[in-house]
Amino acid sequence: MLFFGYLLSILMGVVLGTMGAGGSILIMPILVYFIGVNPSLATTYSLIIVGFTALVGCISYLKNNKINLLVSFIFALPSLITIYFTRRYFIHLLPENFYFHQLMFSKDFFIMIIFALLLAIASFLMLFATQNKSRKYINNISNNLKIVFHGSLVGFITGIIGVGGGFLIIPTLVVFLGLDIKSAIGTSLFIIFIKSLIGFLGDVQAGVTININIIFIITFCTSFGILIGTFYVKNISSNNLKKAFGYLLAIISIIIIIYEISKSNIL
Repeated sequence: MLFFGYLLSILMGVVLGTMGAGGSILIMPILVYFIGVNPSLATTYSLIIVGFTALVGCISYLKNNKINLLVSFIFALPSLITIYFTRRYFIHLLPENFYFHQLMFSKDFFIMIIFALLLAIASFLMLFATQNKSRKYINNISNNLKIVFHGSLVGFITGIIGVGGGFLIIPTLVVFLGLDIKSAIGTSLFIIFIKSLIGFLGDVQAGVTININIIFIITFCTSFGILIGTFYVKNISSNNLKKAFGYLLAIISIIIIIYEISKSNIL
């Protein structure tokens, strides 16, 4: 299982480099189902692995002027604040079990199901939502409060589920802020890098213990994969990228929901 986990980690890097997201979507199931890390701890591992891998991917997009630094910083700052406090304090306040009528759900089950539902929402946005075509919006300082709001919300959500957040950042940048998909990809990678490292810092200060060997091996695999992804992405049309990203989110969402429900014996 470990061998397949490492191979899938390379695939995760390819997806992250190609689509600017999907790293955490893939690395979370890989860590939980193939490496054997429990979901709560996997959220910590995911942050550092995806963050470093995104940094590697940023280099190519920066060279091709495909990172909108203005949007990156306006979006990232409030996101950093919320993800730090979420990882440092809020996540550790969640109970180990949740109760609904006669049913009991573990915190791990809750994290994975919320994760899957967010994937489904992001998939819908990418496949069916109408894109905001106004490019003036992102350069109008008076309207930057909307970017701040989106950044704060994404930071809080990704802080809970321990992911880089590209699967939420990409739809936000494309659908609501009107960025081209390839510019959104580069911008997303830059935001993910900053956000993931701050979230990981919150975990370390909270006393979370990590396995350096696992993180090093998987990060090596994902970094190799992202170099492949960033090399080939220039040959893929923006429209096809947008559709592929939406379908990928939908498929993974369905797989996680089916697996978690069957494992918990709810049905």
